[in-house]
Amino acid sequence: MKPGLLQIGSFPPEVQSQIDAEFERIGIDDVERDPARAAAIRAIVTRSNLEVPAALVERLPALEIIATNGVGYDLIPLELAARRGIVVTNTPDVLNAAVAELAVGALLSLLRKLPQADRYVREGRWAQANFSLTASLAGKQVGIAGLGRIGKDIARRLAPFGVNLAYHGRTDQQLAWRFEPDLALLARDADILIVAAPGGPETARMVDARVLDALGPQGYLVNVARGSLVDEEALLAALRENRIAGAALDVFDGEPDIDARFFGLENVLLMPHIGSATVETRAAMARLMLDNLRGWFRGGRVLTQVSK
Repeated sequence: MKPGLLQIGSFPPEVQSQIDAEFERIGIDDVERDPARAAAIRAIVTRSNLEVPAALVERLPALEIIATNGVGYDLIPLELAARRGIVVTNTPDVLNAAVAELAVGALLSLLRKLPQADRYVREGRWAQANFSLTASLAGKQVGIAGLGRIGKDIARRLAPFGVNLAYHGRTDQQLAWRFEPDLALLARDADILIVAAPGGPETARMVDARVLDALGPQGYLVNVARGSLVDEEALLAALRENRIAGAALDVFDGEPDIDARFFGLENVLLMPHIGSATVETRAAMARLMLDNLRGWFRGGRVLTQVSK
């Protein structure tokens, strides 16, 4: 018999067909109609931007593994999983390049005002006057909050632009770039602050009003991590009052239902959480997610287990 699997979120047709070929998909609605079906669910498959509620996990007595399609696991109840002996897996490394590419592309778009330039041409305004001057990336001071796998990839891609790099994190990794233990001081010394830290209680609202004020009216913020890392009220105020120069945001609190106040601001670049959204990357993520599930049910081993 196929192992019972509860799916949270949707997947592309080619991934869905593999899930359905190898597992018996049981939905929340099925469990609501027949609570006895909860006992057949041995796996949860999900996406890293969707919550796996603790109350749901509690209802599944036979649950053995939660496999998320993404690197983040802050929306999975890890402590509960550990107490129950439930294995949690994610898909690290295979998405590093795509997220780092987006961070650099978003930063360039923000500094050079590429969306505004595109509209300027389309609206026929170029014939009346040249587009306004913008900011260069070369020579800028760049601070990266969170120098894990993705943060390092971002740093390596930015280095050829001739920027000066520094970073903030839990520890000094003894790298070529300067370590700054105080995030506000990192922001004070930076022209650009890039957020690439993991989500979770420890990093919630780490970019607050104090950090944004330290970044200052000439500073730019880029967030490709989690919306929870930035105090959105403080950010909206800073953007509206021009207390920072601009922001490029791929993640938000409550996404996709983001705060509509962002829409009226010209100094913010908004993206729909597309850091890993390339054909190649999503295919690699899905393969790893499925390989974790296969490894568990065929041999009791997984490739990329999350440790609490």
